[in-house]
Amino acid sequence: MGKDTGFLEIDRKDRVYADPQDRLKHYREFVIPHDEPTLKLQAARCMDCGIPYCHNGCPVNNIIPEWNELVYRGDWKNALEVLHSTNNFPEFTGRICPAPCEAACVLNIVDSPVTIKSIECAIVDRGWQEDWIKPQVPAHQTGKSVAVVGSGPAGMACAQQLARAGHKVTLFEKNDRVGGLLRYGIPDFKMEKHLINRRAVQMEAEGVTFRTSAEVGVDISFKSLQENFDAIVLSGGAEEARPLEIPGAELSGVRLAMEFLTQQNKRNAGDDELRAAPRGSLTATGKHVIVIGGGDTGSDCVGTSNRQGAASVTQLEIMPQPPEKEDKALTWPDWPLKMRTSSSHEEGAARDWSVMAKRVIGTDGDVTGLECVRLAWDGGRMQEVEGSNFVLPADLVLLAMGFTGPKKHGLLDRAGVALTDRGAVAANEDDYATSEPGVFACGDMRRGQSLVVWAIREGRQCARSVDMALMGASELPR
Repeated sequence: MGKDTGFLEIDRKDRVYADPQDRLKHYREFVIPHDEPTLKLQAARCMDCGIPYCHNGCPVNNIIPEWNELVYRGDWKNALEVLHSTNNFPEFTGRICPAPCEAACVLNIVDSPVTIKSIECAIVDRGWQEDWIKPQVPAHQTGKSVAVVGSGPAGMACAQQLARAGHKVTLFEKNDRVGGLLRYGIPDFKMEKHLINRRAVQMEAEGVTFRTSAEVGVDISFKSLQENFDAIVLSGGAEEARPLEIPGAELSGVRLAMEFLTQQNKRNAGDDELRAAPRGSLTATGKHVIVIGGGDTGSDCVGTSNRQGAASVTQLEIMPQPPEKEDKALTWPDWPLKMRTSSSHEEGAARDWSVMAKRVIGTDGDVTGLECVRLAWDGGRMQEVEGSNFVLPADLVLLAMGFTGPKKHGLLDRAGVALTDRGAVAANEDDYATSEPGVFACGDMRRGQSLVVWAIREGRQCARSVDMALMGASELPR
């Protein structure tokens, strides 16, 4: 590496946030990036570790030591080329990926990993700033056509790769804009949506055709795709939310997290959120909000509720509170279970663990409270603690308990592809082919609810498999 002793001489310094009192007034991103001298020093911490475990920690296998070295030497343009060689959209992952690469960093053994995520984001942001990122228009057209159904990160990555291979690609999206849950499920304060828009412009210049407000299986028949395209890729995500099956869950104040987050993103975009809101407008303003589910989606609901002016926000998790620190000897380089506090939690929220909702309390159809019970965990088995029932005041209960798989109505009902026992589309990681000839699947629709970086990986790998199936060979990277 450029500075062999950098990891000994330079302390880790990550990006910082704007003050909570300021950032709660808006929905813009609030991460303050490093200046160039600081980034070079942070890149210099990447050690000559022999076996770069960050490669395997990263689902897209980013070539991290190489672009750290290039940043340290000030060669930003080549760093961008190396970064793009494995990742179509590093500005997405540089903002919302939890960075399993950093968990796998050798320096994480002493709790001081390289700031990989910050450097990745800085490289691609510099690329856009310097106008280095251009459409990669294929030199030749293959004459083959591919329909990609679902424009989340998996569908976008797959479509872009196939277009660059010279295929005629049409990307179908049921919503009015591309991006899937990346656009409507991720709050703007974590990732502003102009980042998706400029990638869409690049993809159109590369030959991708976007068909928005076009739901396959509803507005467009699946059979018509089979008749008009040489291959079909299913990349529609895993949008079937896990339900809350307790008394009172039918009350009007019990709503899905994605319904709540989508409405706010539409407001931010200047849209009429009620066009796609059959249950009416949804806000947390002046309300006591309870978020059920302790993951990232629940955290996003916390941050959005606080920006809307909630009276209080409480986040509940059924699992036990994780330890402050992981046991590195048992977990490294794998992703560890440990206590994580997001920027939204820092803005204000009560958090409680080992809690299960038992009953939603209401008056005249409106939510007034949530009855809960505490749990005792023993060897992975839970048991209600006798006499531990309690009631939390609530005007709005948001369900952020994860997803059970892709929605079956419409697309999958018509496609006729085989499903796994868990309801995902059955396709392996070797060729991503489904049970139907010429039909492939990738992303959350195939693997279940997962990270944006896994979606990008699967989209890229699926594109190579489609290219191989159509042409007999492929120059696309796997």
